[in-house]
Amino acid sequence: MTTPESGHVTGTKDKTYNIIWYVEACLSNALRLETYVGDAERDGDSELAEFFRKAQADSRKGAEQGKELLRKRLSS
Repeated sequence: MTTPESGHVTGTKDKTYNIIWYVEACLSNALRLETYVGDAERDGDSELAEFFRKAQADSRKGAEQGKELLRKRLSS
């Protein structure tokens, strides 16, 4: 069982770290999906390419929302 990290080790509270992690995961996902879009297009599968483009847009949106939340919390 792990003990929750309250900032003593990292210098960052869990909830702030969690937002940072979420933003990074969304951005990483957007990059990975670019490869998947290319793979689908190369195979001529426009339906799959569009599916991955939508997922990529959702990931970008999540990253932007996370960045905005982080910005608000760090400025207060």
